[in-house]
Amino acid sequence: MGQRTIRVIQTEQHSQDRLTEKSSLTFRPDEQGVEMPLINIYEDLTYQEIVGFGGAITEASAVTAAKLGESNRDAIINSYYNAQDGIGYTICRTHINSCDFSLGNYAYVEEEDPMLANFDISRDKETLIPYIKQAANAAGDDFRLYASPWSPPQWMKTTGEMNNGGKLKPEYRDAWARYYVKFIEAYEAEDLPVWGLTVQNEPKAVQRWDSCIYTGEEERDFVKNHLGPTLEAADLSRVKLMIWDHNKERLYDRAKIAFEDPGASKYIWGAGFHWYSGDHFESLSAVHDRFPDKQLVFTEGCHEGGVQLGSWKSGERYAHDIIGNLNNWMSAWTDWNIVLDEQGGPNHVGNYCDAPIIADTQSDSLTYQSSYYYIGHFSKYIRPGAVRIGCTKYTDKLETTAFRNADGTIAVVVLNRTDEAVPFTLRNNDELAETSIPAHAIQTLLFDNP
Repeated sequence: MGQRTIRVIQTEQHSQDRLTEKSSLTFRPDEQGVEMPLINIYEDLTYQEIVGFGGAITEASAVTAAKLGESNRDAIINSYYNAQDGIGYTICRTHINSCDFSLGNYAYVEEEDPMLANFDISRDKETLIPYIKQAANAAGDDFRLYASPWSPPQWMKTTGEMNNGGKLKPEYRDAWARYYVKFIEAYEAEDLPVWGLTVQNEPKAVQRWDSCIYTGEEERDFVKNHLGPTLEAADLSRVKLMIWDHNKERLYDRAKIAFEDPGASKYIWGAGFHWYSGDHFESLSAVHDRFPDKQLVFTEGCHEGGVQLGSWKSGERYAHDIIGNLNNWMSAWTDWNIVLDEQGGPNHVGNYCDAPIIADTQSDSLTYQSSYYYIGHFSKYIRPGAVRIGCTKYTDKLETTAFRNADGTIAVVVLNRTDEAVPFTLRNNDELAETSIPAHAIQTLLFDNP
């Protein structure tokens, strides 16, 4: 058997490396048995299987792309959802009714109509659905679409408006549950199968944009008594239902309320989470340890406060969070808007944010942020069906994770957020390969099983 080689893919702040393939490394026998600056890879230790990586296509993303020429409009989709030429996204999140990254508040049933006879997704057909379909075509068979509501229609709310929180009126719980079914049926009539749903985006936050509040008990009971049975009656039990869809710091508490109730838990596939309250990686392991049959999905994260062109910390923040989540049982990951305009919108309440690709709609040009490349070190090389494997490191200066893909390829991601190059020796199956990672860089190392 010949020597095993290691492909090295690198993105580095202080060079032109952007998902650049560097000179390969070669394993040699581990014969000395002396201490080294090791990263150990143990493929016989296995953890969760990966569903995939992706981003959100909102009305804002679709409208922004529509303002560009066809070349750049297509380039955005291919940069994300093409596995060969792009970074291999396979997941897409979108919104049920409007969200803050819509051009304004809207619902599929605008006037009071508990029977939902006037349910109409024609607005989504203008730009949103065509762009999602383009992503689906680029991704192929592994494409997974899931949807989240930010607010029910204003006539279902205690406040009479979609913005500024409020709750779902008790008398409309059944109608709201049927609304999800109507959405799924309408999208699937457009040849867009819906893989999953979250019950409510950020159910604890009274936002100045589209929002709706549920306590843990209210969310549990809505699933148990309304949404779960309604999906089942419509023969939609295949749809992956996720609770919470909010920050990690209260993930365990909310999971416990829903998952300890057998009547609710039987309908729930997993829990979604965001990153806006800090790392809280241990909260993911807490949920997994207590409820190992439930999946953990990162459903949203972005840099707030508008566009930050050229920020390197943006990419490093993404990579740090992805590694921490993966090492604590996350099985799927979804960024927020795949593209925004030069202001970080459009957003109907001025809640401007950053995105991995920024489009200048005036000059018809695209800027790829550091976050795009950093995300690609995971999404392009850790493919659907990959399984996390054992990985240990010698220093906290490095952050690492490792996966075995379905084709047997092992992918090891190494992140260095420090100001100095850090040496390390990759060790697997009693073989070694010595190398280093530059300051403020990320590497993906790819090699075959022996």
